[in-house]
Amino acid sequence: MTTVFLVRHAEFDLIGKTLCGRSRGISLNERGRAQAASLAARLARYPLRAIACSPLDRACETARPLAELTGIEIRESPGLNEIAFGQWTGLSFEELRGFPEWNDFNACRSCNRAPGGESLIEVQSRAVAEINRLSAEFPDGHIAVISHGDVLRAAVAHYLGIPLDFLMRFKISPASVSILNIHNRGPVLLALNITGELPPCHEPHA
Repeated sequence: MTTVFLVRHAEFDLIGKTLCGRSRGISLNERGRAQAASLAARLARYPLRAIACSPLDRACETARPLAELTGIEIRESPGLNEIAFGQWTGLSFEELRGFPEWNDFNACRSCNRAPGGESLIEVQSRAVAEINRLSAEFPDGHIAVISHGDVLRAAVAHYLGIPLDFLMRFKISPASVSILNIHNRGPVLLALNITGELPPCHEPHA
């Protein structure tokens, strides 16, 4: 059984204001750096075998304190990258609300895509493939996966069998941890969107 810690990157100044997408050079702010240090202290208590993260700066900066505490090298993975938002990248959410295509995208995530970008089905496919690959590589280990809000929502939806159009029914907050067990009986979600102390990683007995 593999225990997967699904971690959303910590806070940065433009969060909730601008659709940064895959923009480079966006770093954590002071609060985000404190969140990353706190995350590292909590996750380092577990016997981690691997740390994989999105190649974007804000994800790598979230992963770095954990790598320093554990001595584990960070694996940057394109499969964990943010959604490619194409022509919407860099626009404010206020601007986006004026585009019918943006409203259509949020109303039906499974059947719309950003202009010049990728669909959420494609995002889900690559993220789940990477998580499954890591689980196969560490079949009895603990791994940390640092990515982005909608990418992690899409992955959780896959493992729970939830339609992609229901993604906004649960939260994945900045610097949050969700815990997933993957074994031959199927996946089990043990915790969702934890921003404080982490619970035990074993499944309760029936």
